[in-house]
Amino acid sequence: MLCLELNHNDVLNMLPDRNVNSHKGDFGKILLLCGSRGYTGAAALACMGALRSGAGLVYLGVPECIYEIEASKLTEPVIFPLPDRSGMLSEDALVEILKRLPGMDAVLMGPGMGCSDGTFAIVREVLNVFSGPVVLDADGINLLAGHIDILRGRTGQTILTPHEGEFMRVGGRLELGRKEAAMEFAAQTNTIVLLKGHNTVITDGNDCYLNSTGNPGMAVGGSGDVLAGMITALLGQKISPLEAAACGAWLHGAAGDICAEEIGQYSMLPTDMVQVLPRLLK
Repeated sequence: MLCLELNHNDVLNMLPDRNVNSHKGDFGKILLLCGSRGYTGAAALACMGALRSGAGLVYLGVPECIYEIEASKLTEPVIFPLPDRSGMLSEDALVEILKRLPGMDAVLMGPGMGCSDGTFAIVREVLNVFSGPVVLDADGINLLAGHIDILRGRTGQTILTPHEGEFMRVGGRLELGRKEAAMEFAAQTNTIVLLKGHNTVITDGNDCYLNSTGNPGMAVGGSGDVLAGMITALLGQKISPLEAAACGAWLHGAAGDICAEEIGQYSMLPTDMVQVLPRLLK
């Protein structure tokens, strides 16, 4: 099967119109469960990626031990502390998370989250309970190693955004080739897979996009956190999951290309990509 490639006009045409009578609730309420002790930047970058991609309301739940750090970094999201253990979210955080889920349009789990019994319990329960779309990135994917069956019975759509190492950790077969492996995994797990790398592959197992934007300067910690936040914001604006993932990948790579041209690949940072995103969404 041939894979489609998006261009800038395709992406802009997929974005929802902004009615003059609209309000912030019309552009998505999204919940981000991110961060742990030592990984405060992941949560902040995911939030900024979401906010710069048009999310109306961003809620960030973080371990209590890093709440003050996140609150000092960020002004636009609604940030709230959750029970933690050893610097990561504990299972006790589920009480508050489950209260908030019904009002959300999309959820992101994983960036900087860490791997523990507590974070696994949270990922498992949210996937089981929440009927809307969920983005799993980084540790949100790593936590599913050996537990991939959790994904198959979901009523809502799940988007996985692995790099190749994470993809193989949860059972992806790269020996088939990147496109073929991503399509097989997506079909077998009832998910959308965004397999990062040169010519990122985005597929639901039937249809497929190849992304041609991006450059090696984006291979820096935090870049994927921005992308995960962007995709979650697009989901919150009711873009279909496959198109939200494809649009997010295109915009993320195009922002990286602007940074590479203006700053250079050696010096560009994920925060630079966040700053140039508005140029692509006008």
